Amino acid sequence: MPTAIAVTSPDLVLPPTDPRTPLAALLQAPQAQPLDAALADMNRLLDQHGYVIVLYPQSLPPAHEQRLHTVRSLLESDRITLIGSALPPLGLAVLVRQLRQLSVCDFSPGVLASAARLLAHYVHAGAVLGSVTKLDRVPVGLKTHAKSWLPGSQFAVLAHPTPQLVRVGTGELEGPDYACHLLAAGSPAPAGWVTATLAARWQVGGVEQCALPEYSAGWWGTSKLTEFAAYLPDLSVLYQLVASVRRESCRWCGMELIGDRCGFCTSPVPAPELRLPAGGSAR
Repeated sequence: MPTAIAVTSPDLVLPPTDPRTPLAALLQAPQAQPLDAALADMNRLLDQHGYVIVLYPQSLPPAHEQRLHTVRSLLESDRITLIGSALPPLGLAVLVRQLRQLSVCDFSPGVLASAARLLAHYVHAGAVLGSVTKLDRVPVGLKTHAKSWLPGSQFAVLAHPTPQLVRVGTGELEGPDYACHLLAAGSPAPAGWVTATLAARWQVGGVEQCALPEYSAGWWGTSKLTEFAAYLPDLSVLYQLVASVRRESCRWCGMELIGDRCGFCTSPVPAPELRLPAGGSAR
């Protein structure tokens, strides 16, 4: 069975891209599920899948995050990893779907968990906002704050990978330099500037629309928004991207990893000059 991908909100589970893409398990908040039921659900996931990778936003309520740590601690399992992400809601949903896609491939749980940090670099996540007065995720100057009070003002914001903020019609957001698709979500519908103007400017290969995540308004500081995320859509490209990175074994927990940090115990990989040969000792 593939490694289980788990999330803390149904908003983070986008429709599968193909019949092979599995769904994600939902880990409910403390007020929605007693602790013994949460422990039973996690035990079931471990029995069925062996390992569980939990992705959640860093803005998750403290009580919900504490529940995740409590479950892992009480089960005394090193087969559960908790990955908090700074991505905006829609960007995180895209990352979750990509890991779901890759979970059916021949990657070990350690490589899959490490891949979350790698793939996040290729997600361009932002929004079009009617106001930036309560935006605290991206630096906003005083002049921009003042302009946001003008009737009809709209601002295009990129929160990841590099923060950018422009007024719609007077500036452009720098987008990805690789072939990508665009996911857009708005209430009641995505803004035409995103699905037409931005999509054309970024030369995306396709535009997909979905419902706006419930906690997007809180993340962006306004309910008047269209959220968007540009991403790598093809499983073959995702696979090659992850497979091309050198694999190592974590010197702390023994899990396989890619990059500079273990995806399960978060132990950093020693700098090349500090590494010892296998079974060797310092002289």
